[in-house]
Amino acid sequence: MKIIILGAGQVGSTVAESLVSEANDITMVDIDPQRLAFLQDRLDLRTVVGNASHPSVLVNAGANDADMVLAVTRHDETNLVACKLAATLFNTPTKIARIRSTEYSAYPEIFSSENFCVDFAISPEQILTEYIENLIEFPEALQVLDFASGKVSLVAVRALKGGSLVGQQLQELRKHVPNVDSRVAAIFRKDRPIIPEGDTVIEAEDEVFFIAATEDIRAVMRELRKMDKPVEYVMIAGGGKIGRRLGLTLEKDYQVKIIERNHQACERLARELSNALVLHGDVTDETLLDDENIAEMDMFCALTNDDEDNIMSALLAKRMGAHKVIALINRRAYVDLVQSSGIDIAISPAQVTIGSLLAYVRHGDVAAVHSLRRGAAEALELVAHGDARSSNVVGRRIDEIKLPKGATIGAIVRGLPKSEGLFGGNSTLEQDEITRELNSGIKVIIAHHDTIIESEDHVILFVVNRKMIREVEKLFQVSVGFL
Repeated sequence: MKIIILGAGQVGSTVAESLVSEANDITMVDIDPQRLAFLQDRLDLRTVVGNASHPSVLVNAGANDADMVLAVTRHDETNLVACKLAATLFNTPTKIARIRSTEYSAYPEIFSSENFCVDFAISPEQILTEYIENLIEFPEALQVLDFASGKVSLVAVRALKGGSLVGQQLQELRKHVPNVDSRVAAIFRKDRPIIPEGDTVIEAEDEVFFIAATEDIRAVMRELRKMDKPVEYVMIAGGGKIGRRLGLTLEKDYQVKIIERNHQACERLARELSNALVLHGDVTDETLLDDENIAEMDMFCALTNDDEDNIMSALLAKRMGAHKVIALINRRAYVDLVQSSGIDIAISPAQVTIGSLLAYVRHGDVAAVHSLRRGAAEALELVAHGDARSSNVVGRRIDEIKLPKGATIGAIVRGLPKSEGLFGGNSTLEQDEITRELNSGIKVIIAHHDTIIESEDHVILFVVNRKMIREVEKLFQVSVGFL
């Protein structure tokens, strides 16, 4: 595909690196020539210096025959105008805009073809908030990812000594959890992937990715490690866009404290939040943390805009007794460094966000993409189409499908409806009734060797190496005759 990426920040750079490696024709636009020069030295892409919302700049970037425009600058207005220009002047087929402000996202009609012509709007801040929410709900997990409208979850946990499955073969999992169907999709041992077989033995400190119906996740986790007590007390360092969103989401169910350095931001947060306690101060102030009983915190989330502050405050909170600490870190080199330190989970915003963008770039009908292990692996939700003659997967048993080595089919969701036009003009009560009827027809099937894939199944795959993605996508493409 010929793709123009507007904005060479963290999100734009990460997306560019991923897409270039998949043999796409990429042009990057930014107002900072030094940043573009740095990217051009590292990646096989073309760069254009200029304002992304100027028509002449888009012409220089090749908008006349581009397949897609990804507008991911830091300014919503620039992204919106760029999408409008791409549609009006160049008839670009797909326009994606990064939208940070809730003022815009609260009015979806802004993005319609009659207005700014945005085909897909993504909010990295909202994606990150939901990602952290899942980690707070499952404090034992390293990663929690949803598929098929939340029906299926892929969870990564660290297998700890004392877990009932540690030291045993994977085939024993069914005996330990007889009423729950689940599957281990991959194991990473000392950063090396292990393709799971029935006789694979789980060792302490293994990073285990397993997949199950969302309602069964806790039952499987208990077998891999001792369960932590549910989170009750949460401290958030930083009251910016992400900290504010997380505070608004969590204050209904948890005891929340937010520390923010900027006095005006504190006043604004205090007005917006109902139950959370807002504190004015430095997140790396040891005295402040001690006064606010950091040792009693079940979860400490360092979410400021400064990587160094996040790292230092998270390490300090951990040393002072916080049970679990999460740090938001933009620089990839820092993420790799601190992951093995006292910080429990280091989150790269760009890596968490990239999946939402990749779902629109992938070939075939891709419903969801999640980047795993800092971009080294991927989990995909692909929709199977066609029949036994036109498809390489439909009508076949899983053990008959020629998956590349390192790719694993973890689960299938059958009967999931398309979301478009689902409710029409029905009332809320009617919508609830429709939802209940639809949910009753949805079936989660954990994949086994003799499971047969049917047309319109949502197939969830785990790929330990992103270089295999193209082969996986080709498997799910139907022949021209079927179309």
